[in-house]
Amino acid sequence: MSTGERWDAVVVGAGVGGLVCAGYLAVTGHRVLVLEHHDVAGGNSHVFRRRRAYEFDVGVHYLGDCGPDGLLTAVLAGLGLAGRVRFRELDPDGFDEIRVPGAHVRVPADWRSYRDRLAAVLPGELPGLDTFLDVARAVATAQRAMLLAPDPAGLRAEAGTVLAWSRRTLTDLFDHCGLSARARTLLAAQSPNYGLPPNRTPVTAHATVIDHYLRGAYYPVGGGQEIAAALVEAIEAHGGAVRTRSRVRRILVEGGAVTGVALADGRTVHTGLVVSNADYVRTVLELVGPEHFAPGIVNRARTATPALPLVSVYVALDRELDRADAANLWWYPHDDIERAFRRLDLGDLDEIPYLLASFGSLKEPRACPPGHANFQLMTTWPADRELWGAAGARYRRDPAYRRAKARVTDAVLAAAEAALGPFRAHLTHVETATPLTQERYTLSTGGTPFGLAHWGTPSDRPGVRTGIGGLYVAGQSTKQGNGITGVAVSGITAASAITGRPLLAEVHGGAVLGDPGRLPARTADWDALAVSRGRERRGARGLARLDSVSSSGSAVSRS
Repeated sequence: MSTGERWDAVVVGAGVGGLVCAGYLAVTGHRVLVLEHHDVAGGNSHVFRRRRAYEFDVGVHYLGDCGPDGLLTAVLAGLGLAGRVRFRELDPDGFDEIRVPGAHVRVPADWRSYRDRLAAVLPGELPGLDTFLDVARAVATAQRAMLLAPDPAGLRAEAGTVLAWSRRTLTDLFDHCGLSARARTLLAAQSPNYGLPPNRTPVTAHATVIDHYLRGAYYPVGGGQEIAAALVEAIEAHGGAVRTRSRVRRILVEGGAVTGVALADGRTVHTGLVVSNADYVRTVLELVGPEHFAPGIVNRARTATPALPLVSVYVALDRELDRADAANLWWYPHDDIERAFRRLDLGDLDEIPYLLASFGSLKEPRACPPGHANFQLMTTWPADRELWGAAGARYRRDPAYRRAKARVTDAVLAAAEAALGPFRAHLTHVETATPLTQERYTLSTGGTPFGLAHWGTPSDRPGVRTGIGGLYVAGQSTKQGNGITGVAVSGITAASAITGRPLLAEVHGGAVLGDPGRLPARTADWDALAVSRGRERRGARGLARLDSVSSSGSAVSRS
């Protein structure tokens, strides 16, 4: 790549939102370049491999609404990728399992059955439960209708009463319904899917996320990297390029419009169209610079609050899991979710607030050798560097950081054994990612994978337009963000704003804009991780592989 190279569009950041946007720009006639600082594209959809035996998904634990009428399937199909990414449905009779002291609910893929399961363990709260579910379902239905409408303005007036809840929190709705602490915990148990406690969660956010899972919960065959790899193939097949290990230092603006991007290695790419799929706060304050934005946007960026971060512990065993299916487990050591998050806010870290266990090897058998298991354990934990004893860029070698990480890891493993039964005698691999890990790999403010919690007002998030000519944004912090489906929708929404077309409505209606005939054939040794490095680095050294037959060694690794 030489200084002075010119493209029709540049996308900064190769998370799913950026890749989807780049894909739709490519299939609508733009020469598009995607620049990613990490070794592979995919953002929080990427996988990593250890000991040539185990493959772990970073952020894809399950996906909602991937059936024939699904949003994500429509987004992929519109790029000509129908069937290129396949989805395996989790048990529709129970894709999530929620456990609190004295109560257990398996969450089915159906609103009526969901209501009946909750009613069975909350028999004294049926009026409040029904009111809550009626509001949540109505809000989700209205939100989805507006998303898919070619002209959503016409629907907003109709949905005005329902969407009045958009500026109220989940706690407000709980109070309105007169629900108990236990009921609130069971209803909000899956709220860590979007990184907010009930008192900071817009009703619209919770309703939309729950609804998209109740439309069916799925897992991509082959793991989360399959999504990124297919998007990279579509971009490249339609004249675009994805370049990894290409960090953008600055988005260049002159006279109120973008003129290109400057890379960290000193080179420049010229373009009049940039989409930032990078962290929103960093985009405003660092990549572009506050001097180019309206004062209100700058103030919102400076005072924005990130969603809560996670600690993730990746575990491998030399035995299989004693579980009947791949349902995710949401385990709470208490039945008062609001109290648990208040304690977390106050710095009371004596007890983890909850545990989410996602069983990778039950969803994707190739993720580990036969007879072994791998799974991921997650909980919410603060990102405060003082708490982690981490100072400076080389924090990973800091003894205080390593001690803090070991303490949290042990607490998570202890909670997991309380939930799953003893397993530590069978450990072959343990690896912990902290909020600082997330920040290092994705450059996210506050080390969260969920984007912004607060941008001006608690219920607001930025749209895809920025007020700067030729500059758009996509990703977790936008109005459409939250999870893989949310960021995919943000990407196609940004492309719609650029092209002036209602692309999501078009492709959900069956339009196919990409040409499947251009996609490359996949050979027997096709590897999603290699493809996600981009064409120029596909054969570069250092790619982790999985052995077809792996040793069953028992060394434990912590990193």
